[in-house]
Amino acid sequence: MKNIILLTSCFLALFLCLLQGACSDEKKETLIWTDPPTEADTLYQNPLFEPDLADPSFIRTPDTTGIKWFYAYGTQNEWAPGVTRITPIVRSKNLVKWEYVADAFSVKPSWKSDGGIWAPQIVLSSKDGLYYLYYSFSSWGDSNPGVGVAKSQYPYGPFEDMGKVFDTQSIGVRNSIDQFYIETGSGRNKKAYLFWGSFAGIWGVEMGADMKTTAGEKFKIAGNGFEGTYIYEKDAKFYFFGSSGNCCEGANSQYRLSVAVADNIKGPYKAKDGTGILSDGVEGTPFLKGSKDVGWVGPGHNGEIIKDDKGRYFILYHAIANGNPLLPNGATRRPLMMDEIIWENGWPTIANGVPSSALKAAPYFK
Repeated sequence: MKNIILLTSCFLALFLCLLQGACSDEKKETLIWTDPPTEADTLYQNPLFEPDLADPSFIRTPDTTGIKWFYAYGTQNEWAPGVTRITPIVRSKNLVKWEYVADAFSVKPSWKSDGGIWAPQIVLSSKDGLYYLYYSFSSWGDSNPGVGVAKSQYPYGPFEDMGKVFDTQSIGVRNSIDQFYIETGSGRNKKAYLFWGSFAGIWGVEMGADMKTTAGEKFKIAGNGFEGTYIYEKDAKFYFFGSSGNCCEGANSQYRLSVAVADNIKGPYKAKDGTGILSDGVEGTPFLKGSKDVGWVGPGHNGEIIKDDKGRYFILYHAIANGNPLLPNGATRRPLMMDEIIWENGWPTIANGVPSSALKAAPYFK
């Protein structure tokens, strides 16, 4: 049985216009429904979404229609021959069942002449209630990649490009991609930062109130062993998640995730054994790696961590299937994945340290 909510005013308007024979396309009945829990809702199995949602970022929207939707965003890629998605957007009610919604961009932003739109990150601004989409604009071996930002009233777009935040030449950091925006503190002490970098050091800079302008001098938090920065604040500590290795070597990918922690968002970040990660070539404490035994290799470039309504923590990321590693254009195929995080003595872990392939208990959201 479904719980169906009719929006009375819309229904009444439809009924009256039918009587009058003057209905317009703009007056439609709106139905909202919630299916009862099923086995498919209480269990999940990787992958969550195919064919591809590389470098994922997601957000849970405010409750405006009776449903708090999750929207996830991925790197530009060719899903089918001749079908290129420029920042594809998918949505879900429960993080388990996903459906394609739209592309964030119908055409690529114009501030750079060549390259793809990679590694998007979605942010809901507490200042103006708009959705801001940060993205990397780059090609392989690009000498001057950069970071841009777009905005929209809705999580599904359309997104209006605001232009370039910075590029390699203007910020003075080689390979300036894989940005991550975060706000921390409260009241007068609340600050916003943008972190970025790909195997040329991980850097940060304070951001202005307009969500686009940098403020102050950049600072370095990690050496050249990482890309795909994500920082999670928990219990007055900052957990840095970084990806190492090559993301895109198909079934041979050795992409992996490690973690380091700091008491201050600017660092110093240290692995579990106390080793700092500022030195080149140093990684954090191993968190997630591939295993051909479970059918998945190259896990990494994780999205956000979310706590469900039963107090369990989950992380989204991408990985590569052993037997189906490529998209039609020859790019590495990276479906959307999810696993539960277990905190052990203040440290995040995933069961066996590899992607799950069996049925698992799904997150629970009211």
